[in-house]
Amino acid sequence: MLIKTYSSAVHGVDAQTITVEVNAGGNVGAGKIAYFLVGLPDNAVKESNHRIEAALKNTGFTMPRMKIVINLAPADIRKEGSAYDLPIAMGILASSKQIEVPDIDQYVMLGELSLDGGLRPVKGALPIAIQARKEKFKAIILPKDNAREAAIVNDLDVYGVESLKEAVELLQGISDIRPVTVDTRAEFADRQNIYEIDFTDVRGQENIKRALELAAAGGHNAILIGPPGAGKTMLAKRLPTILPPLTLHEALETTKIHSVSGTLPVNSSLVTTRPFRSPHHTISDVAMVGGGSNPLPGEISIAHNGVLFLDELPEFKRTVLEVMRQPMEERKVTISRAKSTVDYPASFMLIASMNPCPCGYHNHPEKECVCAPGVVKKYISKISGPLLDRIDLHVEVTPVSYDELSSFERPRESSENIRERVIKAREIQMERFKNHPEIYSNAQMPAQMAREVCQITTAGQTLLKTAMTKLQLSARAYDRILKVARTSADLAGSADIKIEHLAEAIQYRSLDREGWAG
Repeated sequence: MLIKTYSSAVHGVDAQTITVEVNAGGNVGAGKIAYFLVGLPDNAVKESNHRIEAALKNTGFTMPRMKIVINLAPADIRKEGSAYDLPIAMGILASSKQIEVPDIDQYVMLGELSLDGGLRPVKGALPIAIQARKEKFKAIILPKDNAREAAIVNDLDVYGVESLKEAVELLQGISDIRPVTVDTRAEFADRQNIYEIDFTDVRGQENIKRALELAAAGGHNAILIGPPGAGKTMLAKRLPTILPPLTLHEALETTKIHSVSGTLPVNSSLVTTRPFRSPHHTISDVAMVGGGSNPLPGEISIAHNGVLFLDELPEFKRTVLEVMRQPMEERKVTISRAKSTVDYPASFMLIASMNPCPCGYHNHPEKECVCAPGVVKKYISKISGPLLDRIDLHVEVTPVSYDELSSFERPRESSENIRERVIKAREIQMERFKNHPEIYSNAQMPAQMAREVCQITTAGQTLLKTAMTKLQLSARAYDRILKVARTSADLAGSADIKIEHLAEAIQYRSLDREGWAG
């Protein structure tokens, strides 16, 4: 008897419905099973027959002693992972007439079976649910741990089950399991400002806080340069707390990526806070940008709509840093393989930190650098010019004094207060770029638009010329200074870029100065 069940395959951040055709019939001899699985399955799918046989036996069913042919259509798409266990098992039960489910073709099913018949969570539940709604399926049945994630999608019944037995009872209409519901907007509103850390934890470093406020307000990439223990990592980790809250559209987009990559926590539904990713410096090129035989998102995509923090930047392999250059400009990464091409979004803020030299004490106000001549310049040169060209703010971090560390009386500004100023600045930019749908912040302006938007006075031109000459700034610093000055003016609520805004922007070009590294 031929039975069709339905599952789904994830391609990029989207899903495609897979038809699981099961035909059971024909005698193959006493006690024997002829099991054929076709449709370009990988090893995880091929091994499903052993999991399914044990799960059926331990749930009170039997693997039929007959010829079983299973086709996963369309057959030219490679099927990967263990999510096909549940629809295949259901197809075998229905095809061998162990269960009667007339409307089995109205459900999308997915889940990995354990040997005792339990269901384990799978990746990509959210895009699969979106596709199921699009194709007007009645409901989706999936592991309970994935139910809240899929329930974000409205107009689709989402049933979370813990075992094969529960799934069978649900399809037969003898179960009291109800569809899982999530009030997406209410949950989003309740949890979007929940952070365990805050800028009030940081003592001193007021100038660094100001630099990060500028970075957040304009979407600028930044690099923090300072000795060990100065607070670079502590400050960078608190940057997401002052970024504007995610919009619901951004939250859904971010959740899809985390769902596909498997980084979404169990029993969670929506990513409500901006991601903060901090990969170790031993990361590979593929892990950073994404890829593999079945392309998965890399760190730059998992950090989409959030912050990618690279601690000890010069310690990263040069190839890893160079592959980020194009995604930083285009805000997406394209992964091409012989049979397919996948686009992953990668709109992230890059925040990096580094010591100024191998010993860590170059330009330190108190400790002496012990590095040999030329070593500092060689250390800095590990970061290529094109990558530095994409970093707007070079922030020198100095050690915190004892008085600042031990002071409990001086008030410290909270992340909430800083975020309010950042949101106001972003609103100004949204109005400015309302006719440019691909531009959301000052940092994303192309060079030609920056020259038009960032008009400066004659006095400002004189200041900028003097700075370029005396500080021996490189030519690439010019546009960056204009963009940062525009953000500084936005934070001040000024329609014009004034002298003080330009002066503030100029000070954040440390690594462009000739002779900075000795």
